[in-house]
Amino acid sequence: MTKKFLFLFPIFLLAFNTSSAGHTQSDFVVTAIAENVYSIISPNIGLPTPENKGWNSNVHFVVTQTGVLLFDSGSSESIGNNIKKAIKTVTDLPVRWVVNSHSHADHWLGNAAFSDTMVELIASEQAVATMKKYGEEDVQFYAKVTNGTIGPTNLRYPNVILKQGEKRNFGGVDVEFIFGDNGHSPGDLLMWLPKQKIIFGGDVLSSDWMPMITDHGNIPNLIDSLHEFTELSPDIVLTGHGNPATGKSVIRDAEFLASVWEQVGSDHKKGIEPNESLIQVKAKLGPKYQPLYKDFESEIERYVELMYRLRQ
Repeated sequence: MTKKFLFLFPIFLLAFNTSSAGHTQSDFVVTAIAENVYSIISPNIGLPTPENKGWNSNVHFVVTQTGVLLFDSGSSESIGNNIKKAIKTVTDLPVRWVVNSHSHADHWLGNAAFSDTMVELIASEQAVATMKKYGEEDVQFYAKVTNGTIGPTNLRYPNVILKQGEKRNFGGVDVEFIFGDNGHSPGDLLMWLPKQKIIFGGDVLSSDWMPMITDHGNIPNLIDSLHEFTELSPDIVLTGHGNPATGKSVIRDAEFLASVWEQVGSDHKKGIEPNESLIQVKAKLGPKYQPLYKDFESEIERYVELMYRLRQ
């Protein structure tokens, strides 16, 4: 197993692999979020497996006057094709623009499914560089852990590189792009619909689960970014995993992550061992946050251990 996948494994929420016996087209249900805004929520939270055929992340889309704007594309070309068919249940307009939130395989390997109608494939420069570095390896890894049930995938890399704070209009819909300051991964990209106050967060934002921290992210930057996003006062928060949420989830995540980071930092300076710090964190934060996160018990130990490593 490569170093890359060693640090990707935790973000898949190992303890909550709720995969079904394999997905069919009927599993790709379109949920109406707001006027012309829709989500396809994956029922699988966990590792890619033969049973879930690699489908473990959400996608969201906006139907504009001239075409569909898609945020993320799934973790394989076959999953992308199922997403494409699902979109056709609500509109005959083609998918013209695809945004990749970041470089983790479950959010972009489906890009090629939209090649026939897509005019722009959009991401940040850092995300594209990481995709090109690990793309072939990602495909091989997903084929291996799903026993090939994920199907073949052709790689399609973004051809439009966004700059910080860029604003666009897609088919009459105003869209603002926000960089996540590498909080979750290098080149994190979020999408904001200012008129409807909807934020598309990829893995930077969470709903049912604790914020997704990784070895290659920047936790202080993630905390700062979450605080900045609360100032937008979003009415709807659409995440890479889990159900749609509201702005309250962003406030919750910012406060929680800052509290754990501060506690671990204080304990680290005092020379307290990670296992002792874990006891402190669970005692101080557990009563408030355990009921708010489905994975608190399974993830909090990894949180403390990772934060200690990052402070070495």
